[in-house]
Amino acid sequence: MSGNGLVPSIGRRLTMSTLSPFDQLSRRMYDILGDGGILKEVVQPGEGPPVPQNASVIMYYSGYLEYSNQPFESTSHLQYPPMMKLGRDVTLAGLELGLLTMKKGEFSRFLLQPQYAYGEMGCPPFIPAAAAILYEVHVLDYLDSGQVDEFIAMSSEEQSSVPLSTLVEVINTLRSFGNRFFNQSRYDHAKDRYKQAIILLRNWDSQNEPDKEKIQVALLPLYMNLSLAELRLENPQKALKYGKKALEIDSANTKALFRCGQAYHELQEFESAQDCLIAAQSKKPFDSDINNLLKKVALCEDLTACLLFMSPSSSCISSFCSRCSFIS
Repeated sequence: MSGNGLVPSIGRRLTMSTLSPFDQLSRRMYDILGDGGILKEVVQPGEGPPVPQNASVIMYYSGYLEYSNQPFESTSHLQYPPMMKLGRDVTLAGLELGLLTMKKGEFSRFLLQPQYAYGEMGCPPFIPAAAAILYEVHVLDYLDSGQVDEFIAMSSEEQSSVPLSTLVEVINTLRSFGNRFFNQSRYDHAKDRYKQAIILLRNWDSQNEPDKEKIQVALLPLYMNLSLAELRLENPQKALKYGKKALEIDSANTKALFRCGQAYHELQEFESAQDCLIAAQSKKPFDSDINNLLKKVALCEDLTACLLFMSPSSSCISSFCSRCSFIS
């Protein structure tokens, strides 16, 4: 949801009103600070708690000057909305304060007075002096990266003293970061987030057996995600390494068996690939991904055997080889 849409409709009513477009808009907005500097209109409500301090926000936004139908800045044309950290990537005071009032899924408009926007000097040549600014913002999601930053800044001893529930929250945030990067095909960034989460989990020291089990449960999806990221980066040896670590935690895990099968296939170790995939197939006999890769591995194994069997005098060289469907 983006695009101003209000300025033209307000402009058409100017013939019947002496109020400016922003003045008319402000009449249906509310003051979030009490000083008139930041006015807000909720167009589409969100859900859950509001954006926390120092969070990283995934959002679309557009900024407009009064009487302008075209934004002076916008992310609405991007395939993937940016993930912006408050206080670092979001530096406009009014926009940051406005975001702290928003929830996941919310679409709102903010009318910022100059003291919360670009000040009395503006930002030539795009923003004139003492200009009020209208921002339209759609928050898709946010991650509490402030909590992650605080945890990472602790010493190892301090990290080990926090409750496991806090650590799990930090790990889930890092995994969410990794998943976001992965879905945007930014596999190196995804890999770094997964690795960071794994290191934090492995460094967390506890002699409590139930806690140790919870750590293993949290490590399992990270190893599998990291294995898949390495496959996307065409590093099958590393993918196999992390797939095996997942199997050390849960030797019957179907997804981990499939990851190892994929890695072995890329390494052209077809017999090992077949063993992993048959084990995975026994858990999920109707899984199309497993069955398709198993067929491909069997074909590659037959082809390899046929190529090894060939010799200059072999009849397979000058004819169709039915065993491996290979025309020599």
